[in-house]
Amino acid sequence: MLKEALEKIEALAKSELSQCADEKTLEDLRVKFLGKKGELTAILKQMGSLSAEERPVIGQLANKVREDIESAITMRRQSLKEELTALRLKAEAIDVTLPGKKREVGKLHPLTQVLNELKDIFLGMGFDIVEGPEIETDHYCFEALNMPKTHPARDTQDTFYINENVVLRTQTSSVQIRTMEKTKPPIRIISPGRVYRSDAVDATHSPLFHQIEGLVVDKGITMGDLKGTLETIMKRLYGEDAKIRLRPHHFPYTEPSAEIDVMCFKCQGKGCPLCKGEGYIELLGAGMVHPKVLEGCGIDPEVYSGFAFGLGLERIVMRRYGISDMRLLYENDLRFLEQF
Repeated sequence: MLKEALEKIEALAKSELSQCADEKTLEDLRVKFLGKKGELTAILKQMGSLSAEERPVIGQLANKVREDIESAITMRRQSLKEELTALRLKAEAIDVTLPGKKREVGKLHPLTQVLNELKDIFLGMGFDIVEGPEIETDHYCFEALNMPKTHPARDTQDTFYINENVVLRTQTSSVQIRTMEKTKPPIRIISPGRVYRSDAVDATHSPLFHQIEGLVVDKGITMGDLKGTLETIMKRLYGEDAKIRLRPHHFPYTEPSAEIDVMCFKCQGKGCPLCKGEGYIELLGAGMVHPKVLEGCGIDPEVYSGFAFGLGLERIVMRRYGISDMRLLYENDLRFLEQF
């Protein structure tokens, strides 16, 4: 009777194992048939009632049934792993015939693009590129530029003061002063960088913007050298037909001083709404370095002379690309930036 029971348990175990679909069910079946309270153990507990002749025969059969069930469990576990691997490979298969995913490639900001172009132009003309601190002392930002604390020109600077003697630089002219203090002529540099003024934000003003200031100091430098340098720069930026004009102006740190206008690229000097009918657009300020500025930096104005100019990078970019609102350059709107 026990023999038939053992054979029945083996057949039932193999049947249920063949239908097992996951690891949890497989473990439940192992406990059901081979566990301490399993069906095979229950049969073995009845062997005490057998005769001495039957006991070894049933014991041998019981061991064989256990081994067969364990072997079936092992085989089913391996089979389940293989089925799971096959399903995973099918789900994760890569169709090599599909087009690849497009990777977005970043671009330089239009301000950086034009700044790099300007740097190349100046380097080609023999200028060095010099940078300086954005947090400056009052001395380098104003006093060394012929603007003492009581000078009325300070009122137009809209300065951010950290304290009485420390400011956020309003122009990169401070770098020119530092260079003239440390370097003997001849000097030929540009000083690009961020500057700060407490302007209200609108289409043409920002509390943060970028300047590129140039300085040349040597023996025999004249206003003609300044004009020739600026004409060369504008032709490189806007084409060989670009023209400039100089209008008399006043800056405390240059004498004589001039505002530099470039011929309107839209109407070619005829007058249009963009240039407000004048045919020219104001672009930068320039002039011959004031003798007092040279003298304050330890350079003899009787021996040396020089010119300086200041370009607003945003203004050049806006002219280059026909941008009417400066705020577009700072809003990080990809719909705008992807055009460049």
